[in-house]
Amino acid sequence: MDSPATDRFDTDRFEASRNRLASLAYRLLGSAADAEDAVQDAFLRWQAADRQRIKAPEAWLTKVVTNLCLDRLRSAQARRERTAGAWLPEPLLDGDPMLGPADTYEQRESVSLAVLTLMERLSPIERAVYLLREAFSYTHAEIAGIVEITESASQQHLHRARRRITASRPRGGEVDPASARRVVEEFLTAAASGRTEPLVALLTDDATAISDGAGLTETLLRYETPQRIAAVARAGFTPTSAKRRFAGGTLAVHYALVNRTPTILFVLGDQVVGVVTFDITGGKIATVHGIAAPTRLTRLAQAWRQHEPDTPIIARW
Repeated sequence: MDSPATDRFDTDRFEASRNRLASLAYRLLGSAADAEDAVQDAFLRWQAADRQRIKAPEAWLTKVVTNLCLDRLRSAQARRERTAGAWLPEPLLDGDPMLGPADTYEQRESVSLAVLTLMERLSPIERAVYLLREAFSYTHAEIAGIVEITESASQQHLHRARRRITASRPRGGEVDPASARRVVEEFLTAAASGRTEPLVALLTDDATAISDGAGLTETLLRYETPQRIAAVARAGFTPTSAKRRFAGGTLAVHYALVNRTPTILFVLGDQVVGVVTFDITGGKIATVHGIAAPTRLTRLAQAWRQHEPDTPIIARW
């Protein structure tokens, strides 16, 4: 084939892997924008490489993207950003190709905001090994080649990563969609009632909540007892004229899946202005994430505008 035809063929090969690579990068970095940058950098390296000598393009591209993400995670700037108390994963609407494979419980769990947040406790190499094994089913031999460690080291990193994540988030199995929605709607109803007791009853004993304060605070807001979470939810979910003025008008409240997790969206017109996700374990809410900073909602808001929404839970909030 002539050179232009070869370039088109090789570009098509890369594009066939783009969504998988973006999904891996998103899980590693927790940011859609950063994931897109990593994949684009990998494409530039693919173009510059002697592609005829690359025997396994998928493995080569996986290695490049993984190591680009590891470099970013290890950078001094990233460490400062992620330890400043203001970092949260970027939420993605269900159906976004960047969420990647969803065939197994481990794959679905690995992209939840709860697990993406917990993975911040892992070292970059532990995070990479955990995701390559749990979310993408690579063997330890393959992982060793990707991140340039031994197979035994890969096994040790995976063991440590699993231990740290399960210690903070014991697996309670998946909740069926109807039950998950019912729990979320009960929470919303209880919050609007102004009563604390029904809210506490819906929360696990060790429930936690994290909010970005709509981007108005420099650090995340954290609440770590059911009673405190219930009090904050009761105050936050009750509509008032002041909240409507702040939001710019009357909102609709929709149920959706975000990062494959039950979620309520606050929507003004066709613009998502707030996201609250619920991690449910054993029929109760274990973790709540509240995100309203516009910079964290850019990709999700774009996806929502192209989405045909269901009837809102609350048409005028």
